[in-house]
Amino acid sequence: MKLQESAENYLEAIYVLCQEKGSVRSIDVAHYMGFSKPSISRAVGLLRDNGFVAIDQNGLLALTEAGLKTAQSVYERHTVLTDWLVSIGVKRETAAQDACRIEHVISRESFEKLKEHLREHHNT
Repeated sequence: MKLQESAENYLEAIYVLCQEKGSVRSIDVAHYMGFSKPSISRAVGLLRDNGFVAIDQNGLLALTEAGLKTAQSVYERHTVLTDWLVSIGVKRETAAQDACRIEHVISRESFEKLKEHLREHHNT
């Protein structure tokens, strides 16, 4: 199932916050993304309904296996693209903004070839 860019961004935000804080609530995602609590609640509800997020009785969010897989993939694309853009001279803030847009449209084939190229030419 191909998710919309916004859904991928929510999953990535939940993933990053879980890594940083351990437990995450909708309000944490709202603050992190700069959106209103109602917007986040609606998005999280849709992600829950589609099997990407679970919400416990205390309102804590957890990524399901499908949500985690998607979030990790988006996060990897984001970090690799950001680092690559920085390595060619783009300011980190600009690189992160551009990576956030590119990460949603780059094909799997192009991304894998980019990673392969970086490994071969940057010993990473």
